[in-house]
This record gives sequence, structure tokens and C-alpha cells, in this order.
Amino acid sequence: MKRVHFLVITVFLSACAALRAPTPTSTPTTVIPLILLVEENPYRPQLEDTSLSIAGIELTSINLLERFDLDPFRVQLRLSGSLPSVCNELRIEVAPPNENFQVVMEVYSLANPNIRCEHVLQQFEASILLGVYSTGRYTVWVNEGLVGDFIMY
Repeated sequence: MKRVHFLVITVFLSACAALRAPTPTSTPTTVIPLILLVEENPYRPQLEDTSLSIAGIELTSINLLERFDLDPFRVQLRLSGSLPSVCNELRIEVAPPNENFQVVMEVYSLANPNIRCEHVLQQFEASILLGVYSTGRYTVWVNEGLVGDFIMY
């Protein structure tokens, strides 16, 4: 009889020990930000830009708009400002997202150094779609300044 009691107690204790056993923790997976769909950028750098000189630009307004009317949802960047002259060409360079989920953009103008042009400010407005990105929260930077953020689901 003592053996039966001992056996029953052992079974109960081993069952309790099994319930308290630590469960293995899952290791977090690293999510790499990706651009899934690249939109056409009419202001992207061109091959013939190598013969032009980089010039300044004055940005007066930068807005991020979430375009839920598009499927899939995208973000649009709207810029307004002025170029140094009517001879300058606007360029907007959009880099792929980095490991910190940052979309870094450079906005500048180019001018032909061999053409003499009066320095009369030329107003501009431009907008581009940023494309479709993988899941995550992204920040948008223009000329090293934070513009805003958006979340892709």
C-alpha cells in the first residue's frame, strides 16, 4: 500500500513539474524594409545630369498625403518652392528605405554652367507618389529634415 501511495504522489509531482517547465521563447525576426512597387518619378536624376551643375533650391512647403483612394494605399509628397532661375531643372532623388525605415529624399536643382541665365526666382509645385512599401512605420526625410511618417499594413 505504501508503494501505491508513493507511486501516486510521484505521478502528481511529476505532472506539476511538467506544468511549470519553461516554454521556449520565440526569437524575434528582423523585418527588412522593402519597396514593393516603385512609382514613376518624373524628377529623378537623368544620365545627362553629369554635365550640369548642382544649384540650390528654396522649399516653402512640404506635405505628405496618404492616398487611400489608390489601391494599394500610397503616400504622395507635395513640394512647392522656388528655383534660382528659369534655366534650372528640378530633381527629386528618392532612396530605397534604409534599415531604420527611413525614406531619405534629396531635392535640388541643376543648371547648365555654359548658359548664362538671369537669377530670377522661378516658382514650382511638384508631387510624386512614393510607391508601395512592406509592412512597417516609415519616416520621410527631405534634405536631412524630417517631414513626417506613415504606416504600411
